[in-house]
Amino acid sequence: MTAAPLTPTPASVPTARATTATSGRVLARVTRTEALLFLREPSAAFFGLAFPAVLLVVLGLFMPWADQPFDEKDPVLSQITAITGYTPIVLALAIATVGFSTFPTPIATYRGNGVLRRLATTPLPSSRVLAAQVLVNVATLVVASVLAVVLGVVVLDISLPADPLALVLGFVLGATSTMAVGCLIAARAPNTSSANGVGMLLYFVSLFFAGVWMPLPLMPEIVQTISRYTPVGAASQAMGAGWYGQPFPATELLVMAAWTLVGVPVAAKIFRWS
Repeated sequence: MTAAPLTPTPASVPTARATTATSGRVLARVTRTEALLFLREPSAAFFGLAFPAVLLVVLGLFMPWADQPFDEKDPVLSQITAITGYTPIVLALAIATVGFSTFPTPIATYRGNGVLRRLATTPLPSSRVLAAQVLVNVATLVVASVLAVVLGVVVLDISLPADPLALVLGFVLGATSTMAVGCLIAARAPNTSSANGVGMLLYFVSLFFAGVWMPLPLMPEIVQTISRYTPVGAASQAMGAGWYGQPFPATELLVMAAWTLVGVPVAAKIFRWS
């Protein structure tokens, strides 16, 4: 007896390709719908897309310290203006806004309203909604960050980063680690108010450790050390090191990678659809 061939038959290949194409179209359609829903919420759209750029420009134009050296006592930080030194902190704020606010809240809202449970009875996999949320929020973060940097360069004449590679690594790992924590919120929050409550608590604590209230280089050493082991604080320090030309932020990058590698699998394991 001759064994059956293990390779797909010609008829099965178009079917597999058609299934993949259909899945891609479904995800694109769901992502478009989620993006439109996001833009219909004025407060979410403003804070997710415009707030980092508005904050940076307002500080640069109206704060008297904006053109002064970032830290006169430091040989590196004394070479840049305070508003340049504040730019990576604003990028950390953008990351925190998406990771702790705009990302987990819609998923918790869908759970509280029974949307996820109802989707389970339709041909549309619930995973498409989650993937669409990730895509929308990643796009939001990229647009907000690019807008802030472009306006900073054009309007405020901020200096460009000294080490773009360290900056990009800090930004990417900052986004993944913060959204990993956002996944933990989204995995269990039963409704909108719960997600908002937990997310806002983490958000404002993270802004402190990111240096939004007072720039990290000017904070006590103990605060900087604690900050280094939080996702947003590590992102702020890593991006700052890349922007200011300080030593490569290996510790901060490893911390953010650890948050990502632990947070995402745990969130997937404890995720509730209803």
